[in-house]
Amino acid sequence: MKMAAIFSTQASLATPRPRFLTGSSGKLGRAAGPATPASFSTTTIAASSLKAEAKQAEWLPGLTSPSYLDGSLPGDNGFDPLGLAEDPENLRWFVQAELVNGRWAMLGVAGMILPEVLTKLGFINAPQWYDAGKADYFASSSTLFVIEFILFHYVEIRRWQDIKNPGSVNQDPIFKNYSLPPNEVGYPGGIIFNPLNFKPTLEAKEKELANGRLAMLAFLGFIIQHNVTGKGPFENLLQHLSDPWHNTIIQTFTR
Repeated sequence: MKMAAIFSTQASLATPRPRFLTGSSGKLGRAAGPATPASFSTTTIAASSLKAEAKQAEWLPGLTSPSYLDGSLPGDNGFDPLGLAEDPENLRWFVQAELVNGRWAMLGVAGMILPEVLTKLGFINAPQWYDAGKADYFASSSTLFVIEFILFHYVEIRRWQDIKNPGSVNQDPIFKNYSLPPNEVGYPGGIIFNPLNFKPTLEAKEKELANGRLAMLAFLGFIIQHNVTGKGPFENLLQHLSDPWHNTIIQTFTR
């Protein structure tokens, strides 16, 4: 019985499993090739150690996190079913990309819903987010696009340089007396980016990531909602509250 258990353990280690199901990078399966009887005891100990150290993926119970997602990053739930972040350089880039996209999504969602709410309440008279491009501004839409493109290009290039070489762009290239403190990449701080001087604790980082991920989903939901109903999110909410049993997503898709 003992020998059969050892053979069973060795067979399970030598047989590679799909990455999507295991959440591993697949390197363990490749490294553990056919074993010899002399390595039975070593393999059994390694298997026990591996089982003890495996981190459960929080996004789907029953799966283990990939080895490169060890819980050291804020908001790490072990989610990478396609193994996109297996390369450390890719992981470093994806961390910053998610952080910045989450921040833009939070600003975008606020910019989509707050003007609609304030307009409905009579405080301002602003167009819906999907009609904002049709409004008259101090310049034409094409001119505004060019201005935004140049400004965004400048900011993003400097942010990219900071990711490649942290701290290399902390000093203002024009006004030399202005500089950012030597903080962590993605958390520049200073009076401009952190006027209230919040500390970038692990809890604060995880809350920001959670809200950013929710905002990215909300932004996508607003777009789909408008394409289906032709209305803004706040108007859809008011319509639902006026008749909760008949104005639902089910009735919307069956009309």
